[in-house]
Amino acid sequence: MVKPTIILATSNGIGMGHLARATAIATAMQEFATPVIVSVAGGIAEIPSVTGIRCEYIPGKTRGWMPRKKWDTYFRDRLVAIAQETGARVIAFDGVVPYPGFIATKLIDPGLDIVWIRRGMWQKNLLRFVLPFQSQLVDQVIEPGDFARGYDLGPTAHRSESILTAPVSLFRKDKTLSRDEARKILGLDLIRPAVLVQLGTGESDVNEKMTAALRGLIGWKNLQVVLTKDPVDRNGASLAPEGLDIRVVRHFPLAYILRAFDASVCATGYNGVHELLPAQVPTVFVSNIRGTDDQEARAKWCHDMGFALRADQADSQNITATVKKLQDSQIRERLHQQCAHLPDPVGGEEIAKILYDLASKTEMSHQGPINRLKRLLLWGVLRRLSLIYRAINPHKVDGSVHHEDPIWGSQTTAAELVPLIKGTTRFEHLITGASDSYINRRKEIAHSAYGTRSPN
Repeated sequence: MVKPTIILATSNGIGMGHLARATAIATAMQEFATPVIVSVAGGIAEIPSVTGIRCEYIPGKTRGWMPRKKWDTYFRDRLVAIAQETGARVIAFDGVVPYPGFIATKLIDPGLDIVWIRRGMWQKNLLRFVLPFQSQLVDQVIEPGDFARGYDLGPTAHRSESILTAPVSLFRKDKTLSRDEARKILGLDLIRPAVLVQLGTGESDVNEKMTAALRGLIGWKNLQVVLTKDPVDRNGASLAPEGLDIRVVRHFPLAYILRAFDASVCATGYNGVHELLPAQVPTVFVSNIRGTDDQEARAKWCHDMGFALRADQADSQNITATVKKLQDSQIRERLHQQCAHLPDPVGGEEIAKILYDLASKTEMSHQGPINRLKRLLLWGVLRRLSLIYRAINPHKVDGSVHHEDPIWGSQTTAAELVPLIKGTTRFEHLITGASDSYINRRKEIAHSAYGTRSPN
């Protein structure tokens, strides 16, 4: 029996949450379906060589590689093209809001089933007002569960159109390496204690949180501090106080090597909570209050239920004092033992099965003329609202771009992909094994978006 192909698309978030969920779902379906991951997040560079899953990077609207008004059409055409190339009849999109270009794929190809994987725990922001309309424009809404769902007071909490699953995580007890194995991979001393710190850098308040957290680790004898990026601000100035042995490591997925750590300090994003707690890593959560995700509500639940410590994200002294508590072995042991009571985050398997059942239907979900008209009208309204919203609150463009013909390639390793994705020359990424017809179609799409010379 031929496996159905399912496309998992993601937006670009503050962290790796969207991509991590897509990877967990894709990994879970490999035995009975063929996943393809496409994303506007640069982190997709890490996935193909590690998982063997075919991937494509799509430049996001913040790259400034094309006029903003062209991007929705470009994204739509990219998704439709890869669906036609792979024979996929289901596209699942993991993002805070479904991009207009994603919704529009249904207008181009009514036989497609489009699914919105919509994380809960929203803050009460302006997006809640368009939520009912967005939900009507997709064939199915799936909500990955959240350990902290009992503290969800946001606009998605009581909606009835979604299928609720267990939490989704890349962490698996049977795949996670032992403490010694993980430490050997990371180049860490096998005996000395080690703490993982994932708070991000960039904005001034985030930088302050990083410095405050690292201060809380001073005095921990023989400690190894592991970060996933250099602790420096935008000007290259160090955010780390003196007296710490800091190591910067890159490893994907981190979920597989979490047993290397005696403790962690992490933002309270979906990904961090649903990897660190099942791995029973004693953790201090320091929330990031930007965006839609209600990290403070999630952090309060983790603290109130005894699974982690919560630091006051607005108080640097409290962050330092709370992180310092991790030096107490009794506190760490209490948190470690409490996390053993959490259920396994098996939502990736559940969502994989839902998408497979949708892809295996004998009849395609062709829209009738009324539904199609309704979809077209709602899509037009939402796209216009999106353009107005971004005119008022514009995205920061990532950097300059050279307006010449794009680089084309089917690279599959992070070493190859990262420089191309972060570079100043436009890059058109192709899935491995792309057909000539697909390449030609992709060149047409690029020409329309960029206005570059017609391909040979």
